[in-house]
Formats: sequence, C-alpha cells, structure tokens
Amino acid sequence: MEIEVSGDQIKLNKELNDLDKLVIDFVKILDRNKVNYVLVSGYVSILFGRSRSSEDIDIIVEKISEKQFSTLWRDILKSFECIITDNLKDAYENYLMQRSSVRFSRKGEFIPNMELMFPKAEDLDNWVLNNGKQVILNGKVIKISPIELQIPYKLFLDSEKDIEDARHLYKLFNGKMDQKLFKQFLVKLDKKGRFNKYLI
Repeated sequence: MEIEVSGDQIKLNKELNDLDKLVIDFVKILDRNKVNYVLVSGYVSILFGRSRSSEDIDIIVEKISEKQFSTLWRDILKSFECIITDNLKDAYENYLMQRSSVRFSRKGEFIPNMELMFPKAEDLDNWVLNNGKQVILNGKVIKISPIELQIPYKLFLDSEKDIEDARHLYKLFNGKMDQKLFKQFLVKLDKKGRFNKYLI
C-alpha cells in the first residue's frame, strides 16, 4: 500500500477489497447527482490498511429535499437495493428526516451495505461535509472525514475497536496532518486524556 499526503489530498494505491469496490461504485452515483458526501467512522481505518471486518460503511450526505432524494433514490436502485424499506417516502420521512440511516446493498446481498444518513450532530457533521478530505484511491476519487477529526472521534466512541482504529490512523498519519486542527478536536471532544493514555 502506497500513501502520499499532499495538502487536502491523499493518494492511495492498494489492492482493492470488497468494501473499497462498494464505496467506489456507490459514491459514483452521489457524484453523478451532485450530492455532497463524506465517508466516516470504521471504513476510514479499513481504507488505510487496518485489518478488521465491517458489515456497513457510514456515509453522511448533505440534507437534500425529498424531490432531490427521489431522483437520487431512483438512480441508486439501478444498481443497489434498500434493505430497510422499499418505499421512497418512508425512507425519506421516517428514516433520514428522523435522524436515522437508510441502508443500501448490492442487489441480492445484505452485507456489506452503505449506511446513508443526513447530518445528525449539526455543527460537527456539517463541518465534516464542508471539509472532507479527497482520497485518490487507485485513480478513483472518494471523500473521507479529515484524519484530524477521525482520530479524536474514534477516541470519543471509546470501544476497543474504535481505540484500535484511532491508534492505527495515528501511527500512519502522525507528522502528516494538521497538528493545530488535531489538537482543537481533541479539546472539543474532551479526549486529550484518552489520547495521552492510548496513543502516545
């Protein structure tokens, strides 16, 4: 795996796994419909070589109207299926607008799946959407949560799996990220103590 960090862009070349291929195919649809998104949580660590399984990939998308979602929904269903409801209005009103996620998988499969959601923690999620980091994955463009936030957020989640995700990312990107921004998020999420305990 080759990683090159340059400003707001990360170039990554590696052997693609099933999650990578799913992400590339799914975000292509979001891009085609001009829907802003950012990949967050466990997949970010897996993307950069962390060896663990995951049944879902968390993706935050900008809050769009029901009309826009209707167009997106129809395009997604050309290649994927929604595994929690087959009703567009239900997906929009009773899931996305109620701060719940909608899950999509390849047709005929249940896992892995894309867990799509609107911003929940408004200030943080909207910041992430506006400051997503571009990753050039084997020549394909995807957007992820900035590492400077991803590590503190994993410490915030606090499970053993999340702490190992944070440790993996810190070892990989220490010295390659914006230290000032990283420290700001450690303070904002009140995780300086956990950082000192687990990552130093």
